[in-house]
Amino acid sequence: MSDTASSTGKGGMAADEAELARMGYKQELKRELGLLQNFGVSFSIISVITGIPSLFLYGLNTGGPAVMVWGWVVVACFTMLVGLAMAEICSAHPTSGGPYFWAAMLSRKRDAPLASWITGWFNLLGQVAVTTGISFACATFISTACTLGNTGFVPTPKTTIGIYAAVLFTQGLTNTFGVHLLHILNNISVWWHAVGTTALVIAILAKAPTHQSGKFVFQTFIDGTGPPGQGWSDRASTAYVVVIGILMAQYTLTGFDASAHMTEETRNAAMSGSIGIVMAIGVSALLGWFLILGLLFSIQDLDTTLASPTGQPVTQIFLDTVGEKGAIVLMVIVIGAMYFCGTFSVTSNSRMMYAFARDGGIPGHKFFAKVDQRWKSPIRTVWLACTLSFILGLPSLGSSVAFAAATSIATIGLYTSYGIPIALRVIYRDQFVRGPFHLGKFSYPVAVTAVAWILFISIAFILPQINPVDSQTLNYAIVAVGIVITYSVGFWVLSARKWFKGPIKQIEAESMGVDVMDPTKADVFEKSVPVTVDSKA
Repeated sequence: MSDTASSTGKGGMAADEAELARMGYKQELKRELGLLQNFGVSFSIISVITGIPSLFLYGLNTGGPAVMVWGWVVVACFTMLVGLAMAEICSAHPTSGGPYFWAAMLSRKRDAPLASWITGWFNLLGQVAVTTGISFACATFISTACTLGNTGFVPTPKTTIGIYAAVLFTQGLTNTFGVHLLHILNNISVWWHAVGTTALVIAILAKAPTHQSGKFVFQTFIDGTGPPGQGWSDRASTAYVVVIGILMAQYTLTGFDASAHMTEETRNAAMSGSIGIVMAIGVSALLGWFLILGLLFSIQDLDTTLASPTGQPVTQIFLDTVGEKGAIVLMVIVIGAMYFCGTFSVTSNSRMMYAFARDGGIPGHKFFAKVDQRWKSPIRTVWLACTLSFILGLPSLGSSVAFAAATSIATIGLYTSYGIPIALRVIYRDQFVRGPFHLGKFSYPVAVTAVAWILFISIAFILPQINPVDSQTLNYAIVAVGIVITYSVGFWVLSARKWFKGPIKQIEAESMGVDVMDPTKADVFEKSVPVTVDSKA
C-alpha cells in the first residue's frame, strides 16, 4: 500500500511539474505543500484575529456595530464571488505569478504584456501594503501589551516603528533560514487562529460582567468620523459612512491570492490552489463574524472602549472582561496570530516578487530572480518585501490615520490585481480553457458581479475617512495608488513596452507552435522545450 501511495505521489508530482512546464517554467521551488497547507497560508494571511482587532476602533467610529456586523456579511458574500472567480482561473493557470500571469494568459496576444505589467504592479503594491498593515498592527499590539501590568512603558510612534522593524526582521529571517519549517509553522498557524479565536470569544463572553443588547449590536449606528457636528454623516449622508465603514471587513478578507502564489510549492496544484482560496474565504468569513459578535456583545462601556487609555478598544474589552492577567494571555493569542499572519504574508509577497522578477517585471530583475539553492527560497525578494513594507509604514510617524490608509492601499492594490484577470476572463471568455475546478453556467455571472464589486470598493477606499481633511487626516491611499498608476503606465509608455514581453516563457512556447492555452499540449511543450528551460528571465 505504501508503494502505491508513493507511486501515486510521484505521479502527482510529475503531473504538477508537467503542468508547470506547459506554462513555461521548470520546477525550482520545493513542492511539499498539500491542500491543508495551501489553505493554511491564505487562512493565516486573511487572519480575522489580525484584521478585526487592528481596525476595530476604525469600525466603531465609522458606522459602529451595525455597519461592522452587517457590513461583514455583505462583504463576505461579495468576496466569496471574487474568490470563486479567481479559483476558476487559478485552476487553469496554477503558477506563483498568480494574477499578473493570469492577465497575460487571458488577454489577446498583443495586449498580454501590458495587462500583465499593470496587474503585476498593482499586485505588488497590494502585497507590500498588506504586509505593512499586518506587521505594523503586530508592532502596535506588542506596544500596547507592554503597557499592561504596571510596567511604566509608554508607547510612542518611534518605539512602535522600532518594534515594527524588529518584527519584519525576524519574519524575514524565518523566511530566509526557516523555509523548511514553513509548512510546520503553517499547520501551527491554522490551529492557532482557529482555536485561539474560538477560545478568545468564549473567554470574554463567559467572563463579561454584563452583555450588550441585541439592539446595540445589530442596530446601533455611530458616526465618529469627525468632531460633533462635523462627521461625514452630519455633513453629507449616513450612506457615505456606511460605504467607507466596510473597509474593516474588506481589508480583513483579503490576501487569499496567497494560495495561487504558493501553487508551485503545492501538490495537485490545479485543484488544491483553487479549493484553498474558497476554503480560506469561507472559514474566515464565519470565524470573523463570530469574533465581531463576541467583541461587540462584551463591550462594557462604549465611551471607555472608544477612548481607551491603551489606545486599543479590543485591549480595553479584554481588561473589562477577563482582568489584567487574562488580558495579557488574550493579547499573546492576538499577537501570535498577527506574527504568523505577517510571516506568511512575507512568504506570499516574496513569491510574487520572485515570479514577477523572473519575467523581467521589476527593476533589478536579474538580481531578484534567483532561488537560493541551499535554502530553496527566493531570499532576495524576501528582504525586498520586508524593506518595502518598512518604508510604507514610515508615514505613521507623522499621520494619525496612516494605518487606515495602508489598509486601504492593500485592499485597492490587491483587489485591482484580482479584478483585471477576472474582467479579461469576461471580455475574452471564448478563449478561456477551464481547469479541473470550474463554475459551469455560473462562471460568467459570478465573474461580472465580482468585477463590479471590485470597481465599487476601489473607488470607496480612496475617499476621505475623517472630516475635516488636512495633512494629518488625509487618506494617502490615493497618493500611493496614483504613484503606482503613474509609474506603471508612464514607464510602460517610455520604456517597458519595448522590452517587457509578459510571462516570457509562454511567449517562447507559442513561438515554437505550442498553444499554451490548451492543457492537452503539455507533452508537446515538454518535447519542444525539455529541462533546458531557464526561469531566470
